[in-house]
Amino acid sequence: MTLVSALLAPIGHSTLSMLAAVGRIAIFMARTLSHMLRPPFYGRELLRQLLYIGYFSLPVVGLTAVFTGAALALQIFEGGSRFNAESVVPSIVAIGMVRELGPVLGGLMVAGRVASSIAAELGTMKVTEQIDALVTLSTNPMKYLAVPRVLAATLAMPVLVAVGDAIGIMGGWLVGITKLGLNSAAYMQNTVDFLVSWDVTSGLIKAAVFGFLLALMGCYHGINSGRGAQGVGKATTNAVVSASVLILTANYILTTLFFST
Repeated sequence: MTLVSALLAPIGHSTLSMLAAVGRIAIFMARTLSHMLRPPFYGRELLRQLLYIGYFSLPVVGLTAVFTGAALALQIFEGGSRFNAESVVPSIVAIGMVRELGPVLGGLMVAGRVASSIAAELGTMKVTEQIDALVTLSTNPMKYLAVPRVLAATLAMPVLVAVGDAIGIMGGWLVGITKLGLNSAAYMQNTVDFLVSWDVTSGLIKAAVFGFLLALMGCYHGINSGRGAQGVGKATTNAVVSASVLILTANYILTTLFFST
Protein backbone atom coordinates (compact mmCIF):
# COMPACT_ATOMS: atom_id res chain seq x y z
CA MET A 1 0.00 0.00 0.00
CA THR A 2 2.86 2.34 0.83
CA LEU A 3 4.52 1.63 -2.53
CA VAL A 4 1.27 2.32 -4.40
CA SER A 5 0.79 5.57 -2.51
CA ALA A 6 4.34 6.62 -3.26
CA LEU A 7 3.77 5.99 -6.97
CA LEU A 8 0.40 7.72 -7.14
CA ALA A 9 1.19 10.69 -4.91
CA PRO A 10 3.18 12.65 -7.55
CA ILE A 11 0.42 12.07 -10.11
CA GLY A 12 -2.23 13.27 -7.69
CA HIS A 13 -0.16 16.26 -6.68
CA SER A 14 0.40 17.27 -10.31
CA THR A 15 -3.29 16.85 -11.10
CA LEU A 16 -4.37 18.97 -8.16
CA SER A 17 -1.83 21.65 -9.04
CA MET A 18 -3.07 21.74 -12.62
CA LEU A 19 -6.70 22.00 -11.53
CA ALA A 20 -5.81 24.77 -9.08
CA ALA A 21 -4.02 26.69 -11.85
CA VAL A 22 -7.02 26.28 -14.17
CA GLY A 23 -9.27 27.59 -11.41
CA ARG A 24 -7.08 30.63 -10.80
CA ILE A 25 -6.98 31.45 -14.50
CA ALA A 26 -10.76 31.04 -14.78
CA ILE A 27 -11.30 33.41 -11.85
CA PHE A 28 -8.85 35.91 -13.36
CA MET A 29 -10.67 35.72 -16.70
CA ALA A 30 -14.06 36.24 -15.02
CA ARG A 31 -12.75 39.27 -13.15
CA THR A 32 -11.28 40.72 -16.33
CA LEU A 33 -14.55 40.29 -18.22
CA SER A 34 -16.57 41.81 -15.39
CA HIS A 35 -14.31 44.88 -15.25
CA MET A 36 -14.74 45.42 -18.99
CA LEU A 37 -18.41 46.18 -18.39
CA ARG A 38 -18.03 48.61 -15.47
CA PRO A 39 -16.62 52.14 -15.38
CA PRO A 40 -14.20 53.80 -15.18
CA PHE A 41 -12.84 53.19 -18.68
CA TYR A 42 -9.28 54.17 -19.55
CA GLY A 43 -9.58 55.17 -23.20
CA ARG A 44 -6.08 56.62 -23.52
CA GLU A 45 -4.50 53.43 -22.19
CA LEU A 46 -6.65 51.38 -24.58
CA LEU A 47 -5.49 53.46 -27.56
CA ARG A 48 -1.87 53.10 -26.48
CA GLN A 49 -2.22 49.33 -26.28
CA LEU A 50 -3.99 49.19 -29.64
CA LEU A 51 -1.02 50.99 -31.17
CA TYR A 52 1.53 48.74 -29.49
CA ILE A 53 -0.25 45.40 -29.95
CA GLY A 54 -1.80 46.11 -33.33
CA TYR A 55 0.27 48.52 -35.40
CA PHE A 56 3.71 47.49 -34.14
CA SER A 57 2.91 43.79 -34.68
CA LEU A 58 2.20 44.30 -38.40
CA PRO A 59 5.80 43.67 -39.58
CA VAL A 60 6.18 40.31 -37.87
CA VAL A 61 2.70 39.16 -38.92
CA GLY A 62 3.24 40.33 -42.49
CA LEU A 63 6.61 38.62 -42.85
CA THR A 64 5.25 35.40 -41.37
CA ALA A 65 2.24 35.47 -43.69
CA VAL A 66 4.10 36.17 -46.93
CA PHE A 67 6.60 33.36 -46.47
CA THR A 68 3.89 30.99 -45.25
CA GLY A 69 1.76 31.65 -48.33
CA ALA A 70 4.78 31.26 -50.60
CA ALA A 71 5.88 27.99 -49.02
CA LEU A 72 2.31 26.69 -49.04
CA ALA A 73 2.01 27.35 -52.78
CA LEU A 74 5.22 25.45 -53.45
CA GLN A 75 4.15 22.48 -51.34
CA ILE A 76 0.66 22.25 -52.82
CA PHE A 77 1.99 22.53 -56.36
CA GLU A 78 4.49 19.73 -55.71
CA GLY A 79 1.82 17.50 -54.17
CA GLY A 80 -0.84 18.38 -56.74
CA SER A 81 1.50 17.67 -59.66
CA ARG A 82 1.51 14.00 -58.69
CA PHE A 83 -2.20 13.83 -59.48
CA ASN A 84 -2.31 16.40 -62.30
CA ALA A 85 -4.10 18.80 -59.93
CA GLU A 86 -1.85 21.85 -60.10
CA SER A 87 -4.92 24.05 -60.62
CA VAL A 88 -5.92 23.65 -56.95
CA VAL A 89 -2.97 25.75 -55.77
CA PRO A 90 -4.83 29.12 -55.60
CA SER A 91 -7.90 27.77 -53.82
CA ILE A 92 -5.99 25.68 -51.27
CA VAL A 93 -3.58 28.52 -50.49
CA ALA A 94 -6.48 30.92 -49.93
CA ILE A 95 -8.56 28.53 -47.82
CA GLY A 96 -5.56 27.35 -45.82
CA MET A 97 -4.46 30.89 -45.05
CA VAL A 98 -7.81 32.34 -44.01
CA ARG A 99 -9.07 29.31 -42.10
CA GLU A 100 -5.98 28.01 -40.32
CA LEU A 101 -2.51 29.30 -41.05
CA GLY A 102 -3.31 33.00 -40.91
CA PRO A 103 -5.04 32.97 -37.50
CA VAL A 104 -2.86 30.30 -35.88
CA LEU A 105 0.57 31.48 -37.03
CA GLY A 106 -0.43 35.10 -36.52
CA GLY A 107 -1.62 34.28 -33.01
CA LEU A 108 1.56 32.40 -32.16
CA MET A 109 3.81 35.16 -33.46
CA VAL A 110 1.88 37.87 -31.61
CA ALA A 111 1.89 35.68 -28.49
CA GLY A 112 5.67 35.50 -28.65
CA ARG A 113 5.90 39.26 -29.01
CA VAL A 114 3.00 40.60 -26.94
CA ALA A 115 2.33 38.02 -24.21
CA SER A 116 5.98 38.01 -23.20
CA SER A 117 6.11 41.81 -23.24
CA ILE A 118 2.97 42.16 -21.14
CA ALA A 119 4.17 39.59 -18.61
CA ALA A 120 7.59 41.24 -18.34
CA GLU A 121 6.10 44.72 -17.99
CA LEU A 122 3.54 43.81 -15.36
CA GLY A 123 5.98 41.52 -13.55
CA THR A 124 8.48 44.36 -13.32
CA MET A 125 5.74 46.66 -12.06
CA LYS A 126 4.96 44.14 -9.34
CA VAL A 127 8.61 43.74 -8.35
CA THR A 128 9.08 47.50 -8.14
CA GLU A 129 5.79 47.82 -6.20
CA GLN A 130 4.15 50.00 -8.84
CA ILE A 131 1.04 47.81 -8.71
CA ASP A 132 0.86 48.38 -4.95
CA ALA A 133 1.16 52.10 -5.65
CA LEU A 134 -1.86 51.93 -7.95
CA VAL A 135 -3.88 50.35 -5.16
CA THR A 136 -2.72 53.10 -2.81
CA LEU A 137 -3.97 55.66 -5.33
CA SER A 138 -7.40 53.92 -5.38
CA THR A 139 -6.84 52.60 -8.92
CA ASN A 140 -7.89 49.03 -9.60
CA PRO A 141 -4.88 47.25 -11.20
CA MET A 142 -7.16 44.85 -13.06
CA LYS A 143 -9.12 47.67 -14.65
CA TYR A 144 -6.10 49.87 -15.44
CA LEU A 145 -3.57 47.22 -16.45
CA ALA A 146 -5.37 44.06 -17.57
CA VAL A 147 -8.59 45.30 -19.21
CA PRO A 148 -7.01 47.70 -21.78
CA ARG A 149 -4.45 45.09 -22.85
CA VAL A 150 -6.94 42.24 -23.17
CA LEU A 151 -9.49 44.40 -24.98
CA ALA A 152 -6.85 45.87 -27.31
CA ALA A 153 -5.51 42.43 -28.26
CA THR A 154 -9.03 41.13 -28.85
CA LEU A 155 -9.81 44.04 -31.18
CA ALA A 156 -6.44 44.21 -32.92
CA MET A 157 -5.91 40.53 -33.73
CA PRO A 158 -8.73 40.24 -36.33
CA VAL A 159 -7.31 43.26 -38.17
CA LEU A 160 -3.79 41.82 -38.04
CA VAL A 161 -4.99 38.44 -39.28
CA ALA A 162 -7.03 40.02 -42.09
CA VAL A 163 -3.94 41.89 -43.27
CA GLY A 164 -1.85 38.74 -42.85
CA ASP A 165 -4.34 36.68 -44.87
CA ALA A 166 -4.15 39.14 -47.76
CA ILE A 167 -0.35 39.22 -47.63
CA GLY A 168 -0.16 35.42 -47.44
CA ILE A 169 -2.41 35.02 -50.47
CA MET A 170 -0.28 37.54 -52.32
CA GLY A 171 2.81 35.56 -51.35
CA GLY A 172 1.30 32.43 -52.88
CA TRP A 173 0.28 34.40 -55.97
CA LEU A 174 3.79 35.82 -56.38
CA VAL A 175 5.38 32.37 -56.21
CA GLY A 176 2.69 30.94 -58.48
CA ILE A 177 3.25 33.38 -61.32
CA THR A 178 7.05 33.67 -61.01
CA LYS A 179 8.18 30.12 -60.20
CA LEU A 180 5.30 27.79 -60.98
CA GLY A 181 4.19 29.23 -64.31
CA LEU A 182 0.60 29.85 -63.27
CA ASN A 183 -1.53 32.47 -65.00
CA SER A 184 -1.99 35.58 -62.87
CA ALA A 185 -5.60 36.31 -63.83
CA ALA A 186 -6.63 32.66 -63.45
CA TYR A 187 -4.91 32.49 -60.07
CA MET A 188 -6.81 35.46 -58.70
CA GLN A 189 -10.09 34.28 -60.21
CA ASN A 190 -9.75 30.84 -58.60
CA THR A 191 -8.97 32.51 -55.28
CA VAL A 192 -12.15 34.61 -55.44
CA ASP A 193 -14.34 31.76 -56.74
CA PHE A 194 -13.45 29.21 -54.06
CA LEU A 195 -13.41 31.48 -51.00
CA VAL A 196 -16.72 31.96 -49.22
CA SER A 197 -17.54 34.53 -46.59
CA TRP A 198 -17.63 31.98 -43.77
CA ASP A 199 -14.03 30.99 -44.48
CA VAL A 200 -12.91 34.55 -43.77
CA THR A 201 -15.34 35.13 -40.90
CA SER A 202 -14.35 31.96 -39.07
CA GLY A 203 -10.69 32.94 -39.26
CA LEU A 204 -11.40 36.40 -37.87
CA ILE A 205 -13.44 34.94 -35.00
CA LYS A 206 -10.51 32.67 -34.21
CA ALA A 207 -8.19 35.66 -34.28
CA ALA A 208 -10.29 37.56 -31.74
CA VAL A 209 -10.32 34.53 -29.41
CA PHE A 210 -6.56 34.09 -29.80
CA GLY A 211 -5.97 37.76 -29.05
CA PHE A 212 -8.06 37.50 -25.90
CA LEU A 213 -6.18 34.41 -24.73
CA LEU A 214 -2.66 35.66 -25.37
CA ALA A 215 -3.25 38.98 -23.62
CA LEU A 216 -5.04 37.24 -20.75
CA MET A 217 -2.07 34.92 -20.20
CA GLY A 218 0.37 37.82 -20.35
CA CYS A 219 -1.61 39.77 -17.76
CA TYR A 220 -2.22 36.76 -15.52
CA HIS A 221 1.39 35.65 -15.32
CA GLY A 222 2.66 39.22 -15.07
CA ILE A 223 0.38 40.23 -12.20
CA ASN A 224 1.04 36.93 -10.40
CA SER A 225 4.78 36.79 -11.05
CA GLY A 226 7.27 36.01 -8.33
CA ARG A 227 9.61 38.50 -6.78
CA GLY A 228 12.94 39.37 -8.31
CA ALA A 229 14.41 38.98 -11.77
CA GLN A 230 13.97 35.21 -11.68
CA GLY A 231 10.24 35.57 -11.01
CA VAL A 232 9.80 38.00 -13.90
CA GLY A 233 11.72 35.72 -16.25
CA LYS A 234 9.64 32.70 -15.24
CA ALA A 235 6.42 34.69 -15.68
CA THR A 236 7.49 35.73 -19.18
CA THR A 237 8.27 32.15 -20.19
CA ASN A 238 5.04 30.81 -18.70
CA ALA A 239 3.02 33.49 -20.47
CA VAL A 240 4.34 32.54 -23.91
CA VAL A 241 4.04 28.79 -23.33
CA SER A 242 0.53 28.92 -21.87
CA ALA A 243 -0.69 31.35 -24.55
CA SER A 244 0.68 29.13 -27.32
CA VAL A 245 -0.87 25.98 -25.87
CA LEU A 246 -4.23 27.70 -25.37
CA ILE A 247 -4.17 29.07 -28.93
CA LEU A 248 -3.60 25.61 -30.40
CA THR A 249 -6.24 24.07 -28.12
CA ALA A 250 -8.78 26.78 -28.91
CA ASN A 251 -8.03 26.40 -32.61
CA TYR A 252 -8.99 22.73 -32.53
CA ILE A 253 -12.15 23.42 -30.53
CA LEU A 254 -13.26 26.27 -32.80
CA THR A 255 -12.46 24.30 -35.95
CA THR A 256 -14.57 21.44 -34.65
CA LEU A 257 -17.45 23.81 -33.91
CA PHE A 258 -17.23 25.68 -37.20
CA PHE A 259 -16.59 22.90 -39.71
CA SER A 260 -17.68 19.58 -38.21
CA THR A 261 -20.44 17.87 -40.14
